[in-house]
Amino acid sequence: MLKINNLSKKLGNFSLKNINMEIEQGEYLVILGPTGTGKTVILELIAGRYQPDKGSIMFKNENLLDKNIENRNIGFVYQDYVLFPHLTVKENIEFGAKIKKIDVKEIDTKLEYFVNIFNIKHLLERFPNTLSGGEQQRVAIARALIVSPELFLLDEPLSALDPHTKTMFQTLLKEIHTDMKTTTIHITHDFNEALYLADKIAVVNNGEVVQFGTPKEIFENPNSLFVANFVGVNNVLIDNVV
Repeated sequence: MLKINNLSKKLGNFSLKNINMEIEQGEYLVILGPTGTGKTVILELIAGRYQPDKGSIMFKNENLLDKNIENRNIGFVYQDYVLFPHLTVKENIEFGAKIKKIDVKEIDTKLEYFVNIFNIKHLLERFPNTLSGGEQQRVAIARALIVSPELFLLDEPLSALDPHTKTMFQTLLKEIHTDMKTTTIHITHDFNEALYLADKIAVVNNGEVVQFGTPKEIFENPNSLFVANFVGVNNVLIDNVV
């Protein structure tokens, strides 16, 4: 179980305030919210880029805040992929696994799995600057997952993709999650992504979680006018959301 308790962080004029979320092992959490509301900061606190001003992040009965970044066993995929330009696709994917000194045979087995599922065998000797956005994203996700992270964090991974490629990636992410069952947190602005992928959804506004629940609860029973308007619920009776 991942349990976030009263997590707060002030960054300049922005404040993340008393974030509370809880998801079971292997669940897929999607975080929705307007731009600039702190969604990425939540991921970066979990990953260890920042230390919170207060709160805890409990995972498997351990506080991640007590662990160094390299010991948190987290895979992180940013929106802009962040591939190493001087390494081939194969070298990019294998990079983290070699740093962690994973057995060569295990690396080869996992590489073959991701090469097949992402259909990128023909790209292995190419460099990132020769790839399309969708191809770079496949490589970035494979690189993050080849180390078998216990937590997988995705920061708007599909936002730069065309509609057809985005739909294909949603299917791939669903397939991979069903297969690997990695506890996942995914930021998006796309409600279709959230509905298709999420076990739980957190709606964030102005640095606070304003509603947390299943997709059905969020979209059928918004708890405020903000959530109803944000997720595009039509014909909502005010008495039901105030």
